[in-house]
Amino acid sequence: MTDIRTARVRAPELRGRGWLNTGGKDLTLADLRGKVTIVDFWTFCCINCLHVLDELRPLEEEFGDVLVVVGVHSPKFEHERDPDALAAAVERYGVAHPVLDDPDLQMWQQYAAKAWPTLSVIDPEGYVVASMAGEGHAEGLARLITELIETHEAKGTLHRGSGPYVPPAEPETALRFPGKAVALEGGGFLVTDSARHSVVELAADGETVVRRIGSGTRGRADGASAESSFSEPQGLCLLPRQTAEIAGYDLVVADTVNHLLRGVRLATGEVLTVAGTGRQWRSTVDNHPHDAVSIDLSSPWDVAWYDDRVIIAMAGIHQLWWFDPVKRTAGVYAGTTVEALRDGPLPDVWMAQPSGLSASADGRRLWVADSETSALRYVEDGALHTAVGQGLFDFGHVDGPAAEALLQHPLGVCALPDGSALVADTYNGAVRRFDPTADAVSTVADGLGEPSDVVLGPEGEVLVVESSAHRLTRLAPGALSAAGARTVTGQRHRTERPPTELAAGEVTLEIVFTPAPGQKLDDTFGPSTRLEVSASPPELLVEGAGSTTELTRRLVINPAVSAGVLQVVAQAATCDADVEHAACHLTRQDWGVPVRVTDAGTGRLPLILRGLDA
Repeated sequence: MTDIRTARVRAPELRGRGWLNTGGKDLTLADLRGKVTIVDFWTFCCINCLHVLDELRPLEEEFGDVLVVVGVHSPKFEHERDPDALAAAVERYGVAHPVLDDPDLQMWQQYAAKAWPTLSVIDPEGYVVASMAGEGHAEGLARLITELIETHEAKGTLHRGSGPYVPPAEPETALRFPGKAVALEGGGFLVTDSARHSVVELAADGETVVRRIGSGTRGRADGASAESSFSEPQGLCLLPRQTAEIAGYDLVVADTVNHLLRGVRLATGEVLTVAGTGRQWRSTVDNHPHDAVSIDLSSPWDVAWYDDRVIIAMAGIHQLWWFDPVKRTAGVYAGTTVEALRDGPLPDVWMAQPSGLSASADGRRLWVADSETSALRYVEDGALHTAVGQGLFDFGHVDGPAAEALLQHPLGVCALPDGSALVADTYNGAVRRFDPTADAVSTVADGLGEPSDVVLGPEGEVLVVESSAHRLTRLAPGALSAAGARTVTGQRHRTERPPTELAAGEVTLEIVFTPAPGQKLDDTFGPSTRLEVSASPPELLVEGAGSTTELTRRLVINPAVSAGVLQVVAQAATCDADVEHAACHLTRQDWGVPVRVTDAGTGRLPLILRGLDA
């Protein structure tokens, strides 16, 4: 494998549709000369990309006078190509560095990215010295940046000083990118004000602010209402009264970026941590109950009461988890961590960033908005089923029979008393309705600003959380009637990344991984590496599917299958070398590699986890 400290490749020039966070200036690599630059290829739907934004923040602070992060936004969904939607996402997620809009994935191809997220490190002389996919690279990046600083300070090619970031103007609205909402029994609503890191109580009109729980600044402090803090909270769940009395709090909050569940005593506004350590989950899956405050979580996005406990949409690892507020335990409820769409018994299913939950009135069914598969799914009788949705790469705004209908990255769902479900179809800017009796989908409302949740009021009225419009909106009376619904036949989309041409027959899959400076592979707790391979359609692979501990795999590609997607999951465990009480690190990435089988195709498929391909 190539030594990332000596290998250098001239970085391609940065070009795109436009720049954000630069005060209107178009940047070039010449403007970044003398700095260490991290180019972060991301898309704002991707939870792993959001994790990397959080990993980069401490590096930007620590190395602020020598490091420039440039986000290159290379979209997956059609909605993400909208420059206004991108600008909103940059504000929503607190991106404090320049962002290049790459709607046609030109930079993605120039830098040979194959996964969201991908990071490329450019040295002060303009050469790419490292590339890495996935998350979990913060420690290795810190070591590499330190080495580059030492090298280029000695050469006189490092320039300290401020970078090109220009912060945007601070907007003034009562809410800023609200996430989820619940109705209070006595009237009024609770809503997560995600960009202002707090929970807000609104009056029955859905507009008047009654109180704010949380200081409004990013943090994870417990305590009194004004002293406590959250980090981009999302889901809310009111506990049943008897459970709340035993647990000692009334409300569970999915404190997403803190990787925590928080409890809130509504009488006083006091906040306490009830599940999670604050560390992001980077471990293995088991089926055992764990002490809730001793287990790591990963971007809990929504919470709902179902099956006599709190179910958690664990978006960061594509699973559902459970939390028992009485026993104070937590564990895995459904899913394997594989990011894809597969139904079946709960332990075996595949999901992709579940982001919305709602239990049916009779408690039998739990609706799930599975955002990255653009799917509406449900749990019932110990199994997961798909009502609407076709997979990771198919989306659109199409009503009609459920088998043919399409959504686009839905983040919320609301069970209705008649057994149907409303879907916050986020990237279509719409509220959709699925009728299980007719097995059909219709559009209830559209023209909305990235709706992220739907909630029923105490009188049966429907309110929509319009996240990018920063408000709750009431649907017009009659919107749920047959006369109010519409059938939309919009465009069908499929994510089309440039396919890799592979030869039929034997192909060598090689995961490129070089430990960060000062680290080594760590087999203290078992094999240090793991590789899992599958294909869609499964017939694409004659041989090579399954899990092994080697990062190189012999595949046999079926000549009778012309195209498909290779699903590859790789991870590597490392630890600090030659130090006492060495810290351990886990690097992991999922790839969905579109391939086309041709006579001229290659017999080698390298995927970079960390390092440079020789």
